[in-house]
Amino acid sequence: MCAVLFGGSPAAAAEPLRIAIAFDGKDITGNTVMVEPSKPVELTVTATNEGDSTVKVRSVRVSGVALALTFFSYDTVIPYDVPARQTVTRTLVLDLAELSGQAIGLLPTTVEVLNTEREVIGSSKTVTDVRGSLWSVYGVFGLALLALTAFIWVTALIALARHRLSPNRWKRALRFLPAGIGTGLVAVVSLSVLRLVPPEPTVEIPIVIAAAAIGLVLGYLTPHPIPPPPPPMGGPDDPTIATTTRRMDSTTEAYG
Repeated sequence: MCAVLFGGSPAAAAEPLRIAIAFDGKDITGNTVMVEPSKPVELTVTATNEGDSTVKVRSVRVSGVALALTFFSYDTVIPYDVPARQTVTRTLVLDLAELSGQAIGLLPTTVEVLNTEREVIGSSKTVTDVRGSLWSVYGVFGLALLALTAFIWVTALIALARHRLSPNRWKRALRFLPAGIGTGLVAVVSLSVLRLVPPEPTVEIPIVIAAAAIGLVLGYLTPHPIPPPPPPMGGPDDPTIATTTRRMDSTTEAYG
């Protein structure tokens, strides 16, 4: 999977293609591309063969990935040859109507050119601004992360309030670690959905690590749980035998 996403296949090294991609006539390199699912996208692929033999192209794939998960992927079969030391341009129209139910916000997107063996022989990366629905797969994924993270925080805080956490500081720290990780993931998805920062590895990894560290530190610094007070003596659960004392009357009672 990683080789497909990042173009690290042996075929790409043996038959390299340098490609340039344009969405609706605009180069995607270094730009954020807005995608309206209700409108078809004209995708232009310019492939330059820098090798000494002809490269056979089978299809073009457009995929969006966040948090190492693929949230949309479109393959279009468009077979053609790219002769050695030449450049070939092809244009295709993508119907992205289903994208509304798959993603929303900023997503790192890769356009890949595949050969007849379905190996990546060229790729280009960009960021797409998908104008999808909050109830898309990506949106619901973010809401589920939010609900799960809130549940983890609530259970940890209730255990803290009831003095049910472990007396060991490191165990208390580990109890809060999942809450920190969840908070980091929610932050990454929220920044993406709000169209502030795309969830690229250089962004998401530091955010998640920092949030996890904060959760760990908060758990480590929580106060030592107070033990419950002992039950009162003579209660119904007290195993001791109750005794009473009184003054002895010498006129009516004899000693031993």
